[in-house]
Amino acid sequence: MTRRTFFAGSTALIAAAQTERPAPSTMGLSPDCFGIKKGPRTALEHLEAAWRIGAGGVQAILPNFEPDYLKRVRQRAEELGIYLEITTPLPGPDTSQFERTLAAAKEAGARCIRSVCLSGRRYENFDTLESWQAFVADSEARLGRAAAIAARLKIPVGIENHKDWTVEEMVPLMRRYAGEHFGVCLDWGNNMSLLDDPVETVDALAPFIVNSHIKDMAVAEYEDGFLLAEAPLGQGMLDLPYFLKTIRRYRPDTRFSLDMLTRNPLKITCLTEKYWRTFPSRNGRYLARTLAMVRAHKPARPLVRIDGLSQEEKERLEEQNVRQCLDYARDHLGLRPA
Repeated sequence: MTRRTFFAGSTALIAAAQTERPAPSTMGLSPDCFGIKKGPRTALEHLEAAWRIGAGGVQAILPNFEPDYLKRVRQRAEELGIYLEITTPLPGPDTSQFERTLAAAKEAGARCIRSVCLSGRRYENFDTLESWQAFVADSEARLGRAAAIAARLKIPVGIENHKDWTVEEMVPLMRRYAGEHFGVCLDWGNNMSLLDDPVETVDALAPFIVNSHIKDMAVAEYEDGFLLAEAPLGQGMLDLPYFLKTIRRYRPDTRFSLDMLTRNPLKITCLTEKYWRTFPSRNGRYLARTLAMVRAHKPARPLVRIDGLSQEEKERLEEQNVRQCLDYARDHLGLRPA
């Protein structure tokens, strides 16, 4: 993989209220791009915010299923010429809310759905192997329900690799449940926290692709393992052109939603006993390989932290990061209107 330098860059803010839209990118935005500013996550508002900043689409939530609202969402997305994907939780035993959401998403013109099994991080959420195994059983039931509903309603659902399943675990799940309308929302960096190689992650999960979270990552050692941070595209260590090419080989019409989270680096505590409690099948090879990768991609400067910034400075940095990513995607990755 090509090494790139990660740095904070200037925090100068291009005024959000500018009257002219920036040169557009076809890359869209996940709801987490503006986690500090608490930007809009509902469909109509997120569509407008994405268009103003120059993004080509959104992943968003539907706040209601009223026919008039769904019609307005569809019309506005078509007017702006940007894509819509809807995010929603997986169904429990009562599948009615999930079914209504998928039906409403189709009515609103959504291309597909994004969902997750785990809201959190495996190595933090679970203290015992037994608690993880209970989660696995529950997740498999949810995945089965979701796959059946997606096939019946004929709208694709992508399950994000959300710091829960290792590659060796997720591939068999997809072989069991994936189909024309069910597969993966492939996040480019999440599985690094589980000691998976990012290239191997994309190679293994791309055949099941439905939608995708595009990001770049930076790493640094620390006493309990390593730090993992989202970086503006082109300023991290990931081979972005290779990932794009690989995913498009399996689904050429995949849309790429930016998942640039501006936050303190995550602590991947892979040198602690607790981290390993839910990984009974893993061995030192994964640890050695990952720490070697971290040492081979030492950042030129310390990874950015935001806890010493004012709220205004955090918001400025967040918007700067998103704008830099949009510019890079358009100018260097070819994610621009034809």
